Amino acid sequence: MLKLKYLFDNEDLAEMLLENWEFDKESMELFKYYRISSNAIYPFQAEGKTQLLRFSPKSEKKRENILAELEFISYLKSKQYGVLETVLSKNREELVEANTPWGEYYAAVFKRVSGVQLNNTDLSDSIIFNYGKALGKLHKLSSEYIPNKNKRWSYSDVLDWMYTNLVEFPNETSALNEIQLLKDYFNSIPITKFNFGLIHYDFEFDNVFYDEKTQSCNVIDFDDAMYHWYVMDIEQALDSLQDCISTELFQQKKQCFIDGYRTEYDLTDDMMSLLPACRRFANLYGYVRILRSSEEKWENEPEWLVSLRGKLINAMKNDSSCFGMEM
Repeated sequence: MLKLKYLFDNEDLAEMLLENWEFDKESMELFKYYRISSNAIYPFQAEGKTQLLRFSPKSEKKRENILAELEFISYLKSKQYGVLETVLSKNREELVEANTPWGEYYAAVFKRVSGVQLNNTDLSDSIIFNYGKALGKLHKLSSEYIPNKNKRWSYSDVLDWMYTNLVEFPNETSALNEIQLLKDYFNSIPITKFNFGLIHYDFEFDNVFYDEKTQSCNVIDFDDAMYHWYVMDIEQALDSLQDCISTELFQQKKQCFIDGYRTEYDLTDDMMSLLPACRRFANLYGYVRILRSSEEKWENEPEWLVSLRGKLINAMKNDSSCFGMEM
């Protein structure tokens, strides 16, 4: 999540960055459908086709991570995996680095994938099966992937990043203890090419689109990708599924997802035993990101920002509920 000061709509900045690409001038009215969270996303059209401008301040992202993300996406595309596709700038660049009146930014443009977001489907057994199948195929391809130039950070790097941010907050002793508990636990788990690799991390309903025509999934937003145990993706997907499925149907849908996954990639009981630790990793990461993002406050904040702060505080309380428990 970006720092809250970057969550404000800025169409002038978006237009300035978009000038690096070809686009239909009249389509800028689509900017009103923008969204900002971990990045700013502004839709537009080029030759009548919808594309998405994604940008973020340089201070919020690591250049090597973005380049590694784009390289992994290109690899997946070359293997006919259903994934978003980058659009080259006028200067034939995937990633544009721009100096603007609002600071230095990274920007990229992606084509819109086909299909509808999973949460806008009926979540039938068949769709959930294909959802799991898409993740299994992703992990199979990841297990065979060797980066050419850039490598994404790992779960260990993320834990170090959390520590660096938390030491700035003297009252966050329980979160710091949670970091150490997770480090000790994950250090005890064997890493192999079959159970550990580059994961999506955010393989949730809003990042997976189901194409009814092909009965397959298309995946977007690899911005949070990292090296981790593959079951981390499974935990995030199941957590997303649980939010959209009634309690009485969840076990059935979970089994559909796992069955679909196993058609593409192996999943042992030993790996499934890591799910609780993966949930704690996700909770801690979410907690630290919110803490960092919402640290700065201003007088006379708009109502939407006051409301957002309230929601973030509740999210932090939920995320921290298991801090310090034995693994």
